[in-house]
This record gives sequence, structure tokens and C-alpha cells, in this order.
Amino acid sequence: MKKIDGNSMDIVNENIEKLKEIFPEVFCEGKVDFTKLEEELGSFTCKDNERYNFIWNGKSEARKIAQTPSSGTLRPCKEESKDWDTTQNLYIEGDNLEVLKLLQKSYNKKVKMIYIDPPYNTGKDFVYKDNFKDNIKNYLEQTGQVDSDGNKLSTNSDTSGRYHSDWLSMMYPRLKLARNLLKDDGVIFISIDDNEVANLRKLCDEIFGEDNFVSDLVWKKRVSPANDSKWYSSDHEYILIYAKNKNYWFPNKTLRTSEHNKYYKNSDNDSRGAWNSAAYTCNKSRSERPNLYYPITNPYTKEKVFPDETAVWAYSKETHQEHINQKLLYWGADGTSKAPRKKQFLTEAKPIVPRSVLDYTEVGSTQTATLEVKNLFDGSSFTYPKSIGLIQKVIYQGASDNDIVLDFFSGSSTTVQALLKQNILDNKNRKFIMVQLQEETNEKSEAYQAGYKNICEIGKERIRRAGDKIKAENTDKDLSNLDIGFKVLKLDSSNIKEWDSDFDNLEKTLEDSIENIKLDRTSQDLIYEILLKYGLDLTLPIEEKLIDNKKVYIIGFGALVVCLDDNITTTTVELIANIKEEYETETMRVVFKDSSFADTVAKTNAIQILKQNGIDEVVSV
Repeated sequence: MKKIDGNSMDIVNENIEKLKEIFPEVFCEGKVDFTKLEEELGSFTCKDNERYNFIWNGKSEARKIAQTPSSGTLRPCKEESKDWDTTQNLYIEGDNLEVLKLLQKSYNKKVKMIYIDPPYNTGKDFVYKDNFKDNIKNYLEQTGQVDSDGNKLSTNSDTSGRYHSDWLSMMYPRLKLARNLLKDDGVIFISIDDNEVANLRKLCDEIFGEDNFVSDLVWKKRVSPANDSKWYSSDHEYILIYAKNKNYWFPNKTLRTSEHNKYYKNSDNDSRGAWNSAAYTCNKSRSERPNLYYPITNPYTKEKVFPDETAVWAYSKETHQEHINQKLLYWGADGTSKAPRKKQFLTEAKPIVPRSVLDYTEVGSTQTATLEVKNLFDGSSFTYPKSIGLIQKVIYQGASDNDIVLDFFSGSSTTVQALLKQNILDNKNRKFIMVQLQEETNEKSEAYQAGYKNICEIGKERIRRAGDKIKAENTDKDLSNLDIGFKVLKLDSSNIKEWDSDFDNLEKTLEDSIENIKLDRTSQDLIYEILLKYGLDLTLPIEEKLIDNKKVYIIGFGALVVCLDDNITTTTVELIANIKEEYETETMRVVFKDSSFADTVAKTNAIQILKQNGIDEVVSV
């Protein structure tokens, strides 16, 4: 029952609602576009610069965010990883905007396929805020949508007036950065629902180019209708597909199965084997293709037949004669058909071109997806997973052997389970990079009750369980190349201290600056920051050696050598220089800690010793 609130009628709001009924097209994100209103009332202003453009409130800021560099790093977490020393897969925890920035050098043009299932814009709370005034320092507060006292900062309610703008501003920089990571023959698949599919299409047209739009897949996700829907049961979602360059990327076609081949018969005992037949006409008018309108003689009835009034033959007279010579025409079981059909033999059948509608009977439903998670997690259910079959289908179409698949809204890691299953199915070695915000689970959810306090915990555990399950189910196969491991890296501030001009305590500040590495950081932390700065693959093999009682890290079989111990002498440097010859590497880079050298003489001599051994690139952190 509605209560009387004691307030007088909101006249302005009443008038706005009436205006919305009459002129819905003049409203944008809850606000009146007065220029459009004038035009609807017959008043037009001449605009010489009028052109098609996609603008929203905050677009300029979104562009700026995409171009702002990150000062963060990724810290290794070996204890939460699996098969750390051998795996080629990555699981990265942290806000995906900052992570995508950090991956720009190491993975530029190295990712073959991206699949993302971003937050759908339902008008509810919005997790991604993107207000990094000092970048990583406040990242947990900012992306967690709470202040230092735990109070909620913002929502993206559909009554906010920036319902679409906030979502677009969140997506723009991420897609912009993601495009840089795609190979020239790479592709991105994006799951989306009705709320933003139109805006996402415009956004991707701008970022990837309208000409690189490939398809808009429809996933029929429901088995039964949602009878509680107010208007229509929402039975489907979309997957937008954009290529980095449409001239270079094509989907892997579906291999033929017995299901596809069941339509091939051999009713006339043709010596060439089983065949199917295709129509002999095409829907063109006689005026368009007059050369394709001619009589054909039925060899059985001797009648001359023409196409019907709305069609012409699909082949020229010359090609038709070839078909006769090759005995490719089929006139029906009794030879009395009004038009022939052309035989197509199973031996010549090509792989199946992917279709734009994905039915739940083929790739699974939302119900299937929930059961898949429950089966893996001993009955626990998590919110809105995608079906494994759906993601497996697009991974097969988009990536092949040794390709990297990136998902930077990885959620419960359905993408990984689908990728591993597909690797088993076609004996490939696709690798993955998963990125997920450490978003807390709801205290009332099954996930929280099962002990998973944030989504990353769910994702990592799902990868562990899925990998073990797939191995257990395929003991009859050669699994030597199956990589079910992953390295966990976590977004954090740089390992290197920033200068803090604390003039009230200058003596302590100067003392702290002598050692420029943060006290709580390890050599492994520094190694991965160095890899990022150099743009090297984060899964390169890292070998540890003790040289002159100093720990030396040899990365990528000698491509990069790092020594972060103290009291480095010329003897240490001479021994490090020998690594180049030992590993027979053409180019070797060497990194020391800035405060590592025993004295200034050792530091000066180090550069000369390394140059004499053909190592010109020597840097310090």
C-alpha cells in the first residue's frame, strides 16, 4: 500500500513525464535534449558541421584514462599458483584497466583471441570506478566502491542520469587497450545483453573499425520461458565479434560429424558414393540475370522446364551442360520433378561454416552452466556463469595451437575450463591469461558460505579442480602437453620507492632514499617488474644460479640477467659476463640494484667489463 508522504505534487516531474510520453526521442539518459525538442516542434537550426558521431558524457575523460600510464606492478604469488616452474598460463588479480596497461609491452600483438563477459548494465551497483588519482595506491578502495570507512561510494542506477555514459566510460579504455594486445590476425568475442548491445556495437565500431565487424551471435540460453517476465521472456544474449583486421582473421570451421553427414544418402547407387542435393535456382529476377533464364529438358519426361516466375537458374547454360555430362542432376525418385537438383557428394563436402545462432541444445544453457559449477564445487552454486559449451565453441572458432586466449573479466574462470576441454578435444596447446578484480562475494551467497570471500578465490579453485577433473577423465590420452597450471600475479604499487619530500622529517627521508626498494618486497617481486618494464613474456623460464656467492637470475635462456644482491665486485661482474658465451645468446641485458655495488669504482668498471664482452645494455633499479 502506497503511503502519503506529505509532500505537494512535484509539478516539474509531472510535466517531464508528460513530455516523455509525447516526445520519447528527445530524452537521453533521463535528460531533455532541447535541440532535439526544438526540431520535433518544427524549429531547425542549420549545422554545416553536422555529421554522424558517437558521443557520451565522459568520453574525453575515458580517452584520457586509456592513455594514462600505470605506475604499478604485478607481484608473483607462488603459493597460490599451480605448476609454477613449468606453466605458460597466467592468473592476474586486480583491476583490469591497470593490468591491461601493465601488459602493453609484454603482450603487444601477442594475443590471438579475447573473450570477455563484462558486467551487464542492469542499473544496479557499478563495481568499476576508474578514479585513480594516484594510480594503484587507492585501488582497493576505489574499485571496491567503498571509502576508508567501508561506506559505499557510488552506484550506476538507471535513475542517475548517466546510466549509459558510466558503462561506456568503463568499457572504452579497456577495449582500447585490449585492441593493442591482439595480433594482426586476432579477434575479440564480447558477451552482452539487450541493455547495451546497441551502444557496444557503436563503441566497437569506433575502436576496432566498422569494417572489422564480423558477426553478432545469438545464444539461445533458456530451456523454458521466464513466466515472471513483464513483457517477453528474455531467452537470448549476444556475442559481438570484431577482428583486429577482417582481412586476416577467419573462424575455424566446424569439422564434419556423423550428425552432419546423416543427410547424405545414395538412393540411386551412384558409384561416387553418398550424396546430398542442392537447389538449382536462385532468387534473382529475369531482368537482373536474363542469361540465367532458359529452358532445361527433363531427360525422363522430355519436357522443357523453366524456373518459376520469381527465380532464375543458378548456373549458366555452359555450366548446366557440364552438370549433364558429369551426371550431377537429380530429377526426383521417379524423374518427374519440375526442376532438377544438383548432387553434392560427401567425399567433396567441406567443413561447416559457423552459424550465427547458438542453441542451448548445442552449447548449453544457463541451467547447464549452473549445474556444471555445482558438479565441480560439490553442490555450491555461483552467480550467472556462462556454459562451458558456449565458450568452448567460440574458443575453437577463434584460437588454434599455441595461441594465447585473454579474458579480462574472467569471473569464475569458465573460459579456462572451456579452453582445457577444447585442448583435449583437438589436441592443441592454447594458453590463457585470466584477469579478475578481487571483488568480494556477498555474505549471503552460497560462495561466501562455502568459504570463498572474493571472486578470485572462486576462479583459482575452479581452474585447479577443472584441470584435475579433465586429467582424471582422459587417462587414455597422451596428456604430456596439457598445461593445467597457472602463475598467480597480483596488482600492486611499484616495488621502487617514490621520493617523499617530507621536510618535517628530512633526515629520515634521506636515509630511506639510500635503499630505493621497498622493504616488504622480494627479489621475485623485482624480477617481474623488470620483465614488465622490458616487455618480456611473464612466463619465460627463470633460472637461479649462485655466482661468486651472489644469487643471479637468468631469464629466457640468457636474454636477461638480473643480480639484486649487495656488495657486487668486479669479480662478480666478470663471472656474470661469461653467461653470454655459456648460453650462446646474441643479445644479453644485465640488471643490477642501484645500491648493489661495493663502491663507485666497481660500478664504473662493471659497465666497461660488460661492454668488452659484447653486453651494451646495463641498467640499475
